[in-house]
Amino acid sequence: MNLLFVCSRNQWRSPTAEAIYKNRQDLQAQSAGTEPSARIKLTAKRIAWADIIFVMEKRHKQRILDKFTEDIADRPIVVLDIPDEYTYMDPELVADISSKVDTYLNLDTNRP
Repeated sequence: MNLLFVCSRNQWRSPTAEAIYKNRQDLQAQSAGTEPSARIKLTAKRIAWADIIFVMEKRHKQRILDKFTEDIADRPIVVLDIPDEYTYMDPELVADISSKVDTYLNLDTNRP
């Protein structure tokens, strides 16, 4: 399953989520940002690659719907409600992402 994690600038939250899930068995992970200044920008190609898109805030979902209306068609977008108040791999951020994504995907949180 291909997971795409999206935040604004692709600096802290979405790269942390990508790092958490990129080495899990049966999962592939990428991250991108919605802003022009994003480290890695969200593209139609990344959306097409994703089976599920996880966004950190409601505004990210809206930006995707506005900019990629045709590309997003049947892709589920899950809002994680994680504010922009963490740094990369902050233990609280890791715990928050893991808890919400694992619950959504019905994953065993102890599985590597």
